[in-house]
Amino acid sequence: MEKAGSFNQIIANAIQTFWDCDSMTDYGITTLQYKDVARIIEKLHILFEHSGVKPGDKVALCGKNQCRWGAAFFAITTYGAVAVPILHEFHPTQIHDIVNHSDAKLLFVEDKIFLDLVPEQMPNLEGILSIVDYHLFFNRSEQLVYARENLNRLFGEKFPMNFRKHHINYYQDSPDELAIINYTSGSTGNSKGVMIPYRALWSNREFAHERIGHAVHKGENIVSILPLAHTYAMAFEFIYSFSNGAHIHFLTKTPSPSILLKVFADLHPSAIFMVPLIMEKIVRKGILPKVQDIKMRLLLKTPVVGDRIRKKICEGLTKALGGSFFEVIIGGSALNKEVEEILHDINFPYTVGYGATECAPILAYAQWDSYAPGSCGRPAPRMELKIDSSDPEHVPGEILARGMNVMLGYYKNEELTKETLKGGWYHTGDLGIIDAEGNVFIKGRSKNMLLGANGQNVYPEEIEDKLVTLPLVSECVVIQKGEKFYGLVYPDPDKVQELGLTRTDVEAIMEQNRKDLNLIIPAYCSLSGICLMDEEFEKTPKKSIRRFKYLDYPIDI
Repeated sequence: MEKAGSFNQIIANAIQTFWDCDSMTDYGITTLQYKDVARIIEKLHILFEHSGVKPGDKVALCGKNQCRWGAAFFAITTYGAVAVPILHEFHPTQIHDIVNHSDAKLLFVEDKIFLDLVPEQMPNLEGILSIVDYHLFFNRSEQLVYARENLNRLFGEKFPMNFRKHHINYYQDSPDELAIINYTSGSTGNSKGVMIPYRALWSNREFAHERIGHAVHKGENIVSILPLAHTYAMAFEFIYSFSNGAHIHFLTKTPSPSILLKVFADLHPSAIFMVPLIMEKIVRKGILPKVQDIKMRLLLKTPVVGDRIRKKICEGLTKALGGSFFEVIIGGSALNKEVEEILHDINFPYTVGYGATECAPILAYAQWDSYAPGSCGRPAPRMELKIDSSDPEHVPGEILARGMNVMLGYYKNEELTKETLKGGWYHTGDLGIIDAEGNVFIKGRSKNMLLGANGQNVYPEEIEDKLVTLPLVSECVVIQKGEKFYGLVYPDPDKVQELGLTRTDVEAIMEQNRKDLNLIIPAYCSLSGICLMDEEFEKTPKKSIRRFKYLDYPIDI
């Protein structure tokens, strides 16, 4: 297998090559050039050194996407310390637990988040710093106080003739050395500390360079949508874009479709990384009403005219997303089949990839013009996938993976590590098939799989994918009670209000939805009832429903 190069050297090369270029912007607020990032990195290295932080020590970060988060992250990895990114949406108790479990020595945190933290509940932490300007919130170390108060003087003494690009000399990482502990926020249970080595960071960066490097160049814009503590955003919106000289723009607001469309129109990004939920909302509000019109359906079936209409719709969606992107890469969870059929029908340049935190994240991908609809691409470079099934092309089995992207294991959890990395293969927990061309098709999570009354395997995701296309259904989860299956549905509040519907009206519509659904799915997985939810389902930061929280939902129908 190909030998991994140095991740830190890639970061050093990028800074030296693009020294005077813009690197990161907090949209509408401030911009850092590569040389500004280099200066912050150097100052934080001095802070680490004089406060007793050593290579291998853990340093945590918790805050919304912003330039200073990015600079602090690179400072940690290029010093040889272990970065512990924590999702800013975590509850304070979770943040305390992760800081303690990871053995973090320092914590960089957003000002608002700090107000809800209790330092006394993180007894081994030596200091807490603001991620905005790196001032000290809390400390237990005189060395840290000295280093922070004298940082500018220490920096000046180290570089008396000014800091230049030739001064950059970062920690020499080795492939299997621990770089990041990433605590997952999945849809199937509690967080686990995924140990990501430098080789996985290097390999994911190389993958992006090999596959989309022709589209992301010096000075071109990238919009960062997902939290940087999530490996999908970290690897591609952030690490790769920075390493290739692109200009990363961090949103300062929640990335709703309306805000994103405004930003895309302003920045014209060269590639777009997106989760399914956002694309589905854009398509359902901007395209579905048009193509579902009876007159439009007839026109779309008409030769020549139909092709012109599809081209016009594609051009409109492309323009709405900035008009300059090579492709839209969708990841994080499955894309709704109806939405995908529309995107494919209009020849829109999209692709759906497959990743996991445990692979930092990429497992499979195919460029949009060779992508097989319904799949999630083909095995990524330096990765091997196989299906644990007697007939991998037709009978779903667990997807197994091995290669350079795979984690070292779970921090402080040898039992789970042995269970997940059995026989040299990473057991993903996903069920799927692989066709003769190597395209991977995911059928669902093994933990989500339900067992029908006659022993048939039932994949709730496949039922949900059809249920969510029916009238008024905004979100849904299918659960099992005994031998029966039920749908939990959160109705579209805007539509309910627009139509002036009562709860009784909505219940009647859902009952009709249930009957219609049961006509198009196998009898052994038909729904016995639909239960209305009063609030949106709780989700992970990548907008996947935390389904494990609803498995025991009381059904009273």
